[in-house]
Amino acid sequence: MTEQMNILGIESSCDDTAAAVVRGTAGGSAEVLSSIVVGQTELHAAFGGVVPEIAARAHAEKLDVSVVQALAEAELTLEDIDAIAVTAGPGLIGGVVSGVMLAKGISTARSLPLYGVNHLAGHALTPRLTDNVTFPYLMLLVSGGHCQFLIAHDAMTFERLGGTIDDAPGEAFDKVARLIGLVQPGGPSIERAALAGDEKRFALPRPLLDRPDCDMSFSGLKTAALRARDSVVAEKGGLSAQDQSDLAAGFQAAVAQVLAVKSKRALQIYLEIGPSVPTLCVAGGVASNMTIRSALETVCHEVDAAFVAPPLRLCTDNAAMIAFAALAQMPVREADDMTLSAKPRMPLDTRSQPMLGSGKKGAKA
Repeated sequence: MTEQMNILGIESSCDDTAAAVVRGTAGGSAEVLSSIVVGQTELHAAFGGVVPEIAARAHAEKLDVSVVQALAEAELTLEDIDAIAVTAGPGLIGGVVSGVMLAKGISTARSLPLYGVNHLAGHALTPRLTDNVTFPYLMLLVSGGHCQFLIAHDAMTFERLGGTIDDAPGEAFDKVARLIGLVQPGGPSIERAALAGDEKRFALPRPLLDRPDCDMSFSGLKTAALRARDSVVAEKGGLSAQDQSDLAAGFQAAVAQVLAVKSKRALQIYLEIGPSVPTLCVAGGVASNMTIRSALETVCHEVDAAFVAPPLRLCTDNAAMIAFAALAQMPVREADDMTLSAKPRMPLDTRSQPMLGSGKKGAKA
């Protein structure tokens, strides 16, 4: 299929309401005509994290406005759209439902094909959108809700090599920032504070580095940071700005080292399949951390692999990646119908054993 198509993408899996228009060919290259992302940081600031009910209501209020803005920025109308793509999961169910219902409404009203997209596939395929990376490539998804290594064999086939067995790095960044008195979101706050810190002052652990697999753990590291903070508070009665910076630097260095070591192990497994252009790609909000990014680049240099990190605007949650994922998968899948449902859990690699357990709602990851 070589015909140019305009795809309207909708994303509402967490705390970013997003809409975008992407133009391209099914299974081929594409360009982003517009990308609107409405954040909710101020709405959740007083609670120290994302509140699902507040997020869902904000999505319901902003989704249609975001679609209108995305169409206007692309200088198109709904008459110019050829298909609708929407995040069907995983995510906070209230937000995902809001997006799916809007997509169904537009699809029905305009008689347009509807494609439910796995949010993780959106991230995993972004390097194809931004850098036309050749399959197979190694993907590290590292964000507030996810952390896993995936080999992207094609637009529909993802092989998980490992991931976090508890907290995702972004979640740990938020929690550690909160416990040492930094503002949310935690990732940028810790990175800023760490610039003036001594990463060696506190002996924080590097969990699971003694295990030869690609799995990671950040819960114990978070607890160790809490104990280090409590020790300082007990001794001095509180935390100074320097204490905050030192704790931030130590925590950031630990996360960076864990991700670097595990990335090197994942690369060794990936290289065994003989990729024509060995490449490690990274996406997710945590990928914007320059200390972590530098550590990953160093690992790639050591094993002679390329390193690709999409621009931050396409690295964090956005709807352009959802639209592109649908476009990339069109040659090998059918459009969805009105039975498309929102799912809080939606693992990419359904053949592997769940890492975080399973329940009535399905595998967590």
